[in-house]
Amino acid sequence: MAELLMGNEAIARGAAVAGIRVATSYPGTPASEIMSSLIQLAPQAGIYTEWSVNEKVAVEIVAGAAYAGARALVSMKQMGLNVAADAVMSLAYIGVKGGLVLVVADDPGPHSSQTEQDSRLFARFAKLPVLDPSCPQEAYEMTKYAFELSELLGLPVLLRPTTRTCHACQDVTVDPLPPRPPIPGFTKDPRWVIMPALSARQHIWLNRQQARARA
Repeated sequence: MAELLMGNEAIARGAAVAGIRVATSYPGTPASEIMSSLIQLAPQAGIYTEWSVNEKVAVEIVAGAAYAGARALVSMKQMGLNVAADAVMSLAYIGVKGGLVLVVADDPGPHSSQTEQDSRLFARFAKLPVLDPSCPQEAYEMTKYAFELSELLGLPVLLRPTTRTCHACQDVTVDPLPPRPPIPGFTKDPRWVIMPALSARQHIWLNRQQARARA
């Protein structure tokens, strides 16, 4: 089935089809419509949605969901990644159980931002995989794939649409929403607390996961 969707709507639909249970965001163009679209899908798809007080809090909420085995998505614009950097860097070392996608909408130009930033460089710095869609259909497909990749590697995955991808419109071939997946539940485990003794071991693990991602 094909629907005329904005890129941000396609990302939201891809996340819902992937079976996310939690979505958070802090508003900022060009990313805002992702959460607006998820809020509309939430009753049918069984998604908890939240406009968070800032991007760091938004990341921490979805991290908790991913620790419990739920798929989750957080969206923000490129400067929001600066605010969330502390949480994201630690999350790269800790890893995830459920698929976790960080949608960071870059604004080349810029059209509605104070600065130009390329979040692909941040992903490299954080040693996280990044996907770079060029149209709404790719945004939809890559969003679905990002959750699979996240669970395969045990890492958050960045999705990096730009302003033109976010706000372009296209007939997007979409799948029906799946049944609401169960949430396995949180299991207490020292791995979810990043302490110095764990950091050294996890840094080695993170480097190995980078090699797996390249393969």
